[in-house]
Amino acid sequence: MGCVSAVPVPQPRAGAQAGAAASAAGAATGRRTLAAALLLGAAGATVALLASGRTWAEGTARAPGGALSLSAEGGDITGVPSALAVVGLAALVAVFAVRGKGRKTVSALLTLSGAGAALAAFLGASDRDALDEKAAETTGDTAAVIDSLSHTPWPYVTAAAGVLIMAAGVLALRYGALWPAMSGRYERPGAARRAPAVDPDRPEDLWKALDRGEDPTDGDGGPDAPHRPEAPRGGA
Repeated sequence: MGCVSAVPVPQPRAGAQAGAAASAAGAATGRRTLAAALLLGAAGATVALLASGRTWAEGTARAPGGALSLSAEGGDITGVPSALAVVGLAALVAVFAVRGKGRKTVSALLTLSGAGAALAAFLGASDRDALDEKAAETTGDTAAVIDSLSHTPWPYVTAAAGVLIMAAGVLALRYGALWPAMSGRYERPGAARRAPAVDPDRPEDLWKALDRGEDPTDGDGGPDAPHRPEAPRGGA
């Protein structure tokens, strides 16, 4: 009878199982942080844009006909928060279009956009120049100033929205390497992917090849690998 050589079945090792568990944990962390960053960034940019159009400051100015009530919106005091909110929203989308160092750079831009918006809104919460200018224009007196000045909570709401954008940037800096890239989703449907080479000294590679329906002892284990002719079997 001919001699038939048996291929030893690789046995899983603790290291391979630990690696698979770590990979699964990393993927789960990536999904959670991705969802959190999208929620924080989108919510922060939306709130910042809306709050910048609200009334930030109110006051009265002396006029020949009596006291005149005036108000200033966030855009009248500073346009920085709304502009940086748009930049942050664009950076949040751009994070998924780049990889590696490019993703780190865009994530840093997202973080700085949120920090700048928060700082500008916080400083605008005590501003009175915008209302003084309105008082001078309305009364025609360049020396006119606001007598009783009060600020609404909207500057602080805008500052909090900037913090949300900054938090999204921090998540992108810390966990962005675990997130998918947009370019990976738009590959040509017919483009065939070459299977990775199989290292016969690594049991986990042999198991993965078997799961793909490949013969790990045949060439490099890939679908495009040339088929090796079988060795002649010895006769009895």
